[in-house]
Amino acid sequence: MEAAGLPTKELRLHLVTWNVGTASPPPDVTSLLQLNSTGPAMDMYVIGLQEVNSKITNFLSDLAFDDPWSIFFMTVLSPLGYIKLSSVRMQGLLLLIFVKHVHLPFIRDIHTDYTRTGLYGYWGNKGGVSVRMSLFGHTICFMNCHLPAHMENTEQRLDDFEKILEMQFEGEDIPSPLDHELLFWFGDLNFRIADYGIHFVRESISNKRFNLLWEKDQLNMAKNREEFLKDFKEGPLQFKPTYKFDLDSEVYDTREQKSLFWFNEKKRKPAWTDRILWKVKNLSEVASKEGEFSEEENPISVTLNSYVSHMSYGISDHKPVTGTFMLEMKPLVSDPLVTLYPEGEWSAEHDVLIRYSAAPELPSSAWDWIGLFQVTFKHMKDYVTYAWVEDDEVSSSKNSKQVYMSASEIPKMGGEFLLCYYSNNLQSIVGISEPFQIQPSQTPVEKDVPEEESSLLQKTDNPESDGGSENRKSI
Repeated sequence: MEAAGLPTKELRLHLVTWNVGTASPPPDVTSLLQLNSTGPAMDMYVIGLQEVNSKITNFLSDLAFDDPWSIFFMTVLSPLGYIKLSSVRMQGLLLLIFVKHVHLPFIRDIHTDYTRTGLYGYWGNKGGVSVRMSLFGHTICFMNCHLPAHMENTEQRLDDFEKILEMQFEGEDIPSPLDHELLFWFGDLNFRIADYGIHFVRESISNKRFNLLWEKDQLNMAKNREEFLKDFKEGPLQFKPTYKFDLDSEVYDTREQKSLFWFNEKKRKPAWTDRILWKVKNLSEVASKEGEFSEEENPISVTLNSYVSHMSYGISDHKPVTGTFMLEMKPLVSDPLVTLYPEGEWSAEHDVLIRYSAAPELPSSAWDWIGLFQVTFKHMKDYVTYAWVEDDEVSSSKNSKQVYMSASEIPKMGGEFLLCYYSNNLQSIVGISEPFQIQPSQTPVEKDVPEEESSLLQKTDNPESDGGSENRKSI
C-alpha cells in the first residue's frame, strides 16, 4: 500500500550491546532494558552480546536448545507482550530481536547471516552476526560485531568491518548491509584511546572531562579519514569508557595479572570499546518510488533519545551500553496480509472454528498454518496447537475461509490466547488476532497423561519440521 496520506509511524527501539565475558545472566536487567521507565513502552528490543560462553559443551547444547541468555531475555520480555522475532549465533556472538505482538504482521523478509574474521576468516571468535528485515515496508539491518583487540590493531579492525559489510544475505533481491535504508552497527568494536598515557586517561575520566579523549578515540579518528565510515552517526560519548573493569566493581583494571615468565602484564588503558552507530541511506541513494515521498523528506528518520552505559552491571570486564531511538517512517505496508479471529465463544468443551481472510498478494502455501498461542508466548514455535489452513479447512467463500480445530487440542484449563497465521513462503507471522478467552473445561482433566504430552500425541506433524508434504497429508 502506498505511503501517500498515511500518518507517520513512530517506533521506539532500545538497543543493547554487552560483552558478557562468558558469564551467566545477571539476576535483574530492569534498568538495562528501561523496564521501569515512566514513558511509553518500547516497540522493539535489539540485544547484541559478545563472548557468550562458547565452550564446546555449552555451544553444542545451545545448538539443540536455546542458550541461557536467550531463555533469560525471553523470560523477562514475554510476560510484557514481546516475542523473540529472530536470533543468530556465531560462537560467542549472539544477536536477539524482540518485538511487540502488534507489529508482527508488518515485519517481513527476515534473514540472518554471519561473517567469520578470526584466523583469516576460518574461526568465528571474531566477526559479525546480522539480522535484516522489512519493517512497515522499509529495509533495516542490525549488525552485531566483535572486532580484534589491542591498541595496535586499528587497521585490522577496519579491514574486518569492511569485510563484514560485504556479506550477502541469502535470497533473491535481498540488499547487502549498506543498501538498507537503515543500518545499525554495534558491538565490542575494540577501538582504543591512542597516544595518551594511562594516567592522563584515568585523570580525565575522574574529572569527567571526556571531551579531552574524544579526538584520540581510534573510531572517531577513523571516521574522519575513512570514506566508508563517514555516513555512520554516533551519539556523544558522555559516559565513562566501558572497558576494562575489575569484576563486580566500577574500578578500572587493578588486579596484578601474571603472564609468561611471571612478568606482570601492563594494566589495560580504559577505552570506549562498546559502541552503537547507525547509518541512514541518503534519499538520493534510495531507488525512487514515484508518488511515495516528496523531494524534501527521507523515507525514514532516526532520533537518538539516549546513549548511556550501565555501571551497575559487573559480571564482566565490560559495561553494557544502550541506545534508545525513535524511528519515524511513512508506512509502505499498513494492512496485514491476513486478518483472523475466533468464531463464537471458545471452550475446551467443543470443537472450534477460525475465520480468516487473506490479501490477494499473500503467497499462500499448503504449508501455511494457524497457531494457537498463549498471550505470553516467547517465539514463533511456542504454540499450544495449530491447524493447517488447507487440510483443516471446512468452508470457503470469496471473502473468507473457515478452519477447524478439534476440542481435544484446546487447553483444558482455558485462559487468554491469540491466533497467528504463519506464512511458509514468507517465513513469518503475517496475521495476528486480538487476545480472546477460552473457557475452561468442566470435565476433570485426566491425571495419568500430562496435558503437554496429550497435545503432543494429538499433533505429530510439527509445522516447523522438514517432512515431505506426503507425510503431512497422510496424518
